[in-house]
Amino acid sequence: MEKNETRQQIIQVGTELIARQGFNATGIDAVLKQAGVPKGSFYYYFGSKEEFGLAVIDQFALRYARRLDDYLGDETLSPLNRIRRYLESVLARLEQNHCTKGCLIGNLGQEMADQHERFRTRLEEVFRSWRERFARCLREARAAGELAAAFDVDVMAEFILSGLEGAILRTKVMKSPRPLQDFIDILFARVLV
Repeated sequence: MEKNETRQQIIQVGTELIARQGFNATGIDAVLKQAGVPKGSFYYYFGSKEEFGLAVIDQFALRYARRLDDYLGDETLSPLNRIRRYLESVLARLEQNHCTKGCLIGNLGQEMADQHERFRTRLEEVFRSWRERFARCLREARAAGELAAAFDVDVMAEFILSGLEGAILRTKVMKSPRPLQDFIDILFARVLV
């Protein structure tokens, strides 16, 4: 394995373990064992577990931003249908995973925001970038006449992000897709009208 591939392998395995069991419960030894990488390699790429965790966040955020851009930038659909299609893809993924895992950034936010300021700050940056993507799509919806001219897209983008993250949490706790399905249904039947 080349150096960059080794680093990526450590991050990939770390992402999977952290998604399943949380950051604090994920030991470096377990990551390295599953990745098939010697311990010295970890400290070659990461100065600490904290730096590793931030690298996991950065890698996940990059991949997820591309996913959001693919959905919310799909000009073959109207802007509101792009948002609906994205939310339905999240629902499908949760159902496929039997209402486990959820959102890595949301999970880390719940676990680490009160414990670690660097994590909290970085997670908020990620959430802010997602909110801006929703706001951009909502601006397009407003310009296309799907929403009223006075519609506050920034407030609605925050509502969608917060509602989505809360619904994902409830879906995991209830082991049922119902909370997320209800959020989607109410959002499009009562809010985005």
